[in-house]
Amino acid sequence: MTARAPILLLAVVSLLFFSSIASAFQTREHLTPQEIELVKDAQVLDKRIDIFIKAADRRMLVLSAGVTDAATTKQLKKDSEAWGELPAGSRTELISDIAGIFDEAITNIDDVSARDEKNPLIPKALRKLAAAASRIVEQLKPAEAQAKSDAELSSFDQLTENAESILSAANKLPPPTAAEKKGKTKTN
Repeated sequence: MTARAPILLLAVVSLLFFSSIASAFQTREHLTPQEIELVKDAQVLDKRIDIFIKAADRRMLVLSAGVTDAATTKQLKKDSEAWGELPAGSRTELISDIAGIFDEAITNIDDVSARDEKNPLIPKALRKLAAAASRIVEQLKPAEAQAKSDAELSSFDQLTENAESILSAANKLPPPTAAEKKGKTKTN
């Protein structure tokens, strides 16, 4: 019986060790369950991109330490039913979430482009996403300079890489047409 005790102890320690390693490799979902539902419900590309942008903006609001004015507070209450509570997490996690949101938005635009290269919603969605990516990266520059951990620096690198990809694609677009400028893009 005493010979089995060290083996049993070793088995328990090994199990705990491997389960902690497995949990370290699990990734955080970059969208909340309510945001995922909103994305699923938005079947039109530009509306889906609007949801991605708002999801990123919600994380920016949390990163700004909840600095809100009366109008923002009112809007948060109005949005809470459809969007849920503001996302929680560390600065590293929230920045990583934004990078993931941008990556998913890029994938959505690429998917539509692969099916219908001439879809008029692609330039509209890409321009919206580029404007948001540029704004968010600019707002996060002071925080990036203060980044201390490797994980946080990695999150900023991924965010910057995704934003640069978005801006590069947007810069390749032809100038907007008169219909696009007026917001009268046809949907197919």
